Amino acid sequence: MRFLSSKLAKAALLPFLAVALLVYAGCSNDSGDGGGTSSGSGGGRRQFLSMGTAPVGGAFNAVGQAVAEVLNANKGDANWKMQAKGTKGSQENIRRLSKNELQLALANSAITYFAVRGESGWEKKYDMRAIATLAPNVAMFITMSDSGIKTIADLKGKKVVVGPAGAGFEMFVQPLLSAHGVTYDDFSPLNATQNGAVDLLGDGSADAAFLGGAIPTSSISQACSTHDIHFIPFGAAERTTLVEDYPFFQPFTITKDKYTDLTGDYDGLNVGSMQLITSADQDEELIYEITKLIWEHRADIAAQHPAGKAINEKNAARNTGTEFHPGAVKFYKEIGIWPEADSAAEPAASSDAETTTESAAAEPATQE
Repeated sequence: MRFLSSKLAKAALLPFLAVALLVYAGCSNDSGDGGGTSSGSGGGRRQFLSMGTAPVGGAFNAVGQAVAEVLNANKGDANWKMQAKGTKGSQENIRRLSKNELQLALANSAITYFAVRGESGWEKKYDMRAIATLAPNVAMFITMSDSGIKTIADLKGKKVVVGPAGAGFEMFVQPLLSAHGVTYDDFSPLNATQNGAVDLLGDGSADAAFLGGAIPTSSISQACSTHDIHFIPFGAAERTTLVEDYPFFQPFTITKDKYTDLTGDYDGLNVGSMQLITSADQDEELIYEITKLIWEHRADIAAQHPAGKAINEKNAARNTGTEFHPGAVKFYKEIGIWPEADSAAEPAASSDAETTTESAAAEPATQE
């Protein structure tokens, strides 16, 4: 009898255990990390959306956190939760978008340009789409004033810092060099962070370095404060050719007041803007709503990071060589800032580009 009672008690517990398991499974499915790709409108199951940024401490991470905060605070009936995630930067973000491990990401427009074409070291074509063009990254070669290096051609045979290892700098440095008749084989390339590059210049371990980001960039300001620096100029014809050949290159004039060692205005280049991107198959309505919220609350983003000032009529929908997502296009057309077909690829004027980075954080974004 005792054995029979035990069996009956266990049998009575089975229905309750089954219900408990179903409830647990439902809760587990609603707390995933990767995020979904269905519409962001309310009424459905909650979406957990992830945005790839870059290592903590850089501009990409700060801007991503600001965008995520705005999207969460102003979502209205949209049933989502956006999370900004620190990553290694543009290249990792693009690969993770293609796997649906991320739904949004920040990336350098030059790196995205080559990713969608499967060029410059990318193993395949990545089907990415732009949502918004953000702050420019203005970079150039600098050297010590007494180095004897006056032009980019003079880098031949020298030791040159070309960016941190694995950061993707080669995707815009190589075209710059090629336009001036120089390749990586013509000099000894070195890898270092921007502050590390200044140290290498100072102790003679490097003859020149490629530095930049927002204006003013802290590493360049540091170099000017401790050394006599020469800003190696771009050739005028070569600069024009680069802007014509690559839509991510934009002319950018650095006024002489930005760095103490500038003796006059410097005719520089935006070598690849920060941009917000997504995968081509992401839901159109979701991206429309995200683009709309970012635009309507751009002042809140700018209050947290100056790069938010680039979300403006002249810059947000600017072509950098990566096709825009239909959801973003729909919104930009609604508010009347989508470029006409015959002018979509025209570069922004230098003064327009400078406006977007005035007072921008000195932490360089080109590394990301």
